[in-house]
Amino acid sequence: METGTRWLSPEQQVAWRAYLLGTARLMAKLDDDLRRFGLGINDYEILVRLSESPDRRLRMADLADRLHQSRSRLTHTVGRLEAADLVRRTSCTSDKRGVWAELTEAGFSLLEQAAPYHVEGVRENLVDLASPEDFAAVGRVFDAVSEHIGQR
Repeated sequence: METGTRWLSPEQQVAWRAYLLGTARLMAKLDDDLRRFGLGINDYEILVRLSESPDRRLRMADLADRLHQSRSRLTHTVGRLEAADLVRRTSCTSDKRGVWAELTEAGFSLLEQAAPYHVEGVRENLVDLASPEDFAAVGRVFDAVSEHIGQR
């Protein structure tokens, strides 16, 4: 009976499962490495996105979109970071409904401490394991994935 399903070939199935397991292990390792700074990988990404933004701040809705997180999850995480004085939330003066997430000096200082360790972990556990051509191919594939899914 023909279903029309385009099943993965054995080689594709092996690659898919390697991706799933490798990604899970990589994210767990990077998250674990950041724990020495009292951060998780999601906390770190919030601090990074804020540090790269003008005035080290973003509207909460924009931050959620950039991180591909639900607004409620982001609100909870930012609340924890705010309690640790790493981020502060302020009202948008131009739009009374909007809220800014802003990186504090303490948050920026912690990011400066954690970033070298995180980057070394990314290099050691991903970048340096692939040839430059293979790593560039990974980037191209996931740019295509992001573009394809983002269009829906």
